[in-house]
Amino acid sequence: MERLLSALKAIAEPTRLRLLALCAEGELTVSELTAILGQSQPRVSRHLRLLCEAGLLERFREGNWIFHRLARESVNADLVRRLLALIPQDDPNIELDRERLRAVRRARAERAAAYFRKNAPEWDEIRSLHVPESEVERALVEVVSDAGPRELLDVGTGTGRILEILAPLVEHGLGVDISSEMLAIARAKLGDKAITNCELRLADMYKLPVASASVDAVTIHQVLHFADEPAAVIAETARVLRPGGRLIVIDFAPHELEELRADHAHRRLGFGDAEVRGWFQKAGLNPASTTVLEGDPLTVVIWPAERASAPERPRETVRAHTGVALQ
Repeated sequence: MERLLSALKAIAEPTRLRLLALCAEGELTVSELTAILGQSQPRVSRHLRLLCEAGLLERFREGNWIFHRLARESVNADLVRRLLALIPQDDPNIELDRERLRAVRRARAERAAAYFRKNAPEWDEIRSLHVPESEVERALVEVVSDAGPRELLDVGTGTGRILEILAPLVEHGLGVDISSEMLAIARAKLGDKAITNCELRLADMYKLPVASASVDAVTIHQVLHFADEPAAVIAETARVLRPGGRLIVIDFAPHELEELRADHAHRRLGFGDAEVRGWFQKAGLNPASTTVLEGDPLTVVIWPAERASAPERPRETVRAHTGVALQ
């Protein structure tokens, strides 16, 4: 009863209700929330602290940034969802908050896109600065070989390097990326290597142009740390996996290289094992044994997971001439 009353008291204030509605849209920093609400940082921070103390929000620090999101495991989580559903969609404050949130997300996307345009020709070289890419590729090939996939999807394919090394192991590969500059380089590389069983497509990793339960393996190589909502990316990739299909995430372990945000547009400074496994489980995937490749200063981790059962309500599909199941 005390927890319930504490939660109700915390919610019963306009700014705090707006903060809950915003954090229901994804992880946001204090500075982003301050910009959206148009209020002072001390005021916003105080409201966030009260919501965290009531168990409605959870906060976590990465370097100099502090993120806030809805508390997923809170005893009041269902209460928050019910209350947020009651907010009138045409409320002027909520509409303005959403408009500003879209502007924040556009600014993020534009910054990342500018970085990709600038660095596309040297992308493979940038990756190799962190941990020897040959080690990562050998370990990845081993994990994919064990899975024996026919249809492969590479999310955030960049220059197409993952398709290049995995093409001999699959019947067909599809690489998607949101950067047309990256895809132009990938197409050139695959053409030079005479790789004909792979294709590329401009697409958003949150809305994959692939039918539900239609691929055997999905790779996400050094992409998740750019994502605003990593859990949503995991859930979307889980959707497209067939029963028994495997998702393979390759990314950094937690680190403190703040300059990767400033210089390379990284949204997250690596991921903890428990966090990634939690995303897998919520997406209906069974985590498997991880591979840790120690590096200096960065360590790369390969997280595999398997789809145990078919996703619910598969989307209607058609077949392209290439044989890939499309939405």
